[in-house]
Amino acid sequence: MSDKDKRTVFISGASRGIGAAIAKDLARSGYDIWLNYRSSTGQAKKVKKEIEAFGRTCTLLPFDVSDETAVNENMEPLLRDQVPYGLIHNAGITRDTLLPLMRRDEWDSVIDVHLNSFFILARLFSKVMLSRREGRIISIASLSGETGQAGQVNYSAAKAGLIGASKALARELGKRNILVNVVSPGLIETEMIEKLPLDTILPLIPLGRVGRVEEVSGVVRFLLSEEAGYITGQVFSVNGGMYM
Repeated sequence: MSDKDKRTVFISGASRGIGAAIAKDLARSGYDIWLNYRSSTGQAKKVKKEIEAFGRTCTLLPFDVSDETAVNENMEPLLRDQVPYGLIHNAGITRDTLLPLMRRDEWDSVIDVHLNSFFILARLFSKVMLSRREGRIISIASLSGETGQAGQVNYSAAKAGLIGASKALARELGKRNILVNVVSPGLIETEMIEKLPLDTILPLIPLGRVGRVEEVSGVVRFLLSEEAGYITGQVFSVNGGMYM
């Protein structure tokens, strides 16, 4: 694997929130970024500008990661010329409601974006990583996938599935020096928690506060490093002690 390949990372859903924080953190640390997003073009361009200010390159890749045709059409030409060192699967959506009230499309869309897209992306990237015998795959899961949350049967199922799939893939790819791990955030200060009743939730968190996006991106950065070379199949919970 060339130095250029080893310093390039693909991140899904990276135009805002945790994904954008990961992209900027990694760029600051010397990585070039392949930045995927679905529709937030303005935000993606802003992140690209910030990445380029660190002296790194940022390739914008606008497509729906749950659309296998779109993924293949956009990624296969790039992967013929370069194999990124890391795949970080961060794309996600929520469609929260109680299961008796949940529509089938609310179930399917959440499973598609979180879990089916992991299958699409990880299969594509692992094929090319296998030929290089090196790589890192990191899934961004959630506290909900570890504990289950009322009103989030779809989201909890998708994130729990992501954890299980990542562990299984870690067993498959370990002998080829491809490491697969999971970072599982709790309540992180992003737009996804803006409508939550934090006054009733914060007492449940031993640290008494929500997390910062940098506290998630820092774990991702470590898992891409040489120091993490003997870690695979693990779940790193970044949740302030809300789940132990």
